[in-house]
Amino acid sequence: MVLNRNLRQAARAKNDEFYTQLVDIENELMHYRHHFKDKVVYCNCDDPTVSNFFYYFSNNFEILGLKKLVTTCYKNRQRDLFSQHDVEKGIKLEYRGFRNDERIANIEDVDVTQLKGDGDFRSLECIDLLKQADIVVTNPPFSLFREYVAQLIEYDKKFIIIGHQNATTYKDIFPLLKDNRLWLGFGFKGGAGHFISNYTDYATAGDRKEGMIRVSGVMWFTNLDIKKRKEDLILYKNYTPEEYPHYDNYDAINVDKTKEIPQDWGGVMGVPITFLDKYNPDQFEIVGLSASAGYNRAIVGLPFMGDRDARASVNSKTKYARIFIRNRRPQT
Repeated sequence: MVLNRNLRQAARAKNDEFYTQLVDIENELMHYRHHFKDKVVYCNCDDPTVSNFFYYFSNNFEILGLKKLVTTCYKNRQRDLFSQHDVEKGIKLEYRGFRNDERIANIEDVDVTQLKGDGDFRSLECIDLLKQADIVVTNPPFSLFREYVAQLIEYDKKFIIIGHQNATTYKDIFPLLKDNRLWLGFGFKGGAGHFISNYTDYATAGDRKEGMIRVSGVMWFTNLDIKKRKEDLILYKNYTPEEYPHYDNYDAINVDKTKEIPQDWGGVMGVPITFLDKYNPDQFEIVGLSASAGYNRAIVGLPFMGDRDARASVNSKTKYARIFIRNRRPQT
């Protein structure tokens, strides 16, 4: 598209943010296409000069049947971007599809507006745009993930966003997972994402890519209904006390691998947090989470039977974070 080529020409060296690859966006959003028809999509953490989210939605605007695409970015660092010269101001772009008979999108098809403020997603003018949106799609700052999700929940918005696996254990994120107000999308291949960045990548993994930084444990979060949530996890093992010992401090058995959940156990089980990638709410109930030494009944969900460390332990050996679950349909 002429539009996107011109946008990319405005981008210069940046080393303070990570940008999502187009292929990762395409691989995830292909599962949500039916959700976008006649919808207003808002990307509120996206510099359009480098954002592949803007590229994806503008390039597929007609295919998806979008009503409108809106993007805002935090401060315009590019002085030549559409002749906007105040680098302390944010920029808003609105795209409603091509306007000419050649069916080719150009810069002239985009309404460019300088924001009054810096474009922070928490600003009043960005919140006003959020209120008008149907679906929010972006890669928000990981450091502000809690605050970002809280805002989406407050304004009852549908969303598809990127976050880190660690966020699933946050005390203000996990209850949303437990109550089925938030769940995981289809994810990144191998559980790792490669983001466009000028930072030096010191990762030792063999799949490093030039000009990108590898981040392990990244995932997609959404509250849009997807087929994945209806797929049962195939269970093939049966319970034995030797293979599935009880915890020292909780009335539950330990399961070290999601695929090894016993099909015939009807009580509570502690499973790794990677279980969330296979979670079907019709098959399992999430009871709680044990991820820290401090006991919080509202999060843990089970009575604590120990005297100090609230993390789940077996034979006095502490386990990594465990999600407590119950099989809704145990096979006897």
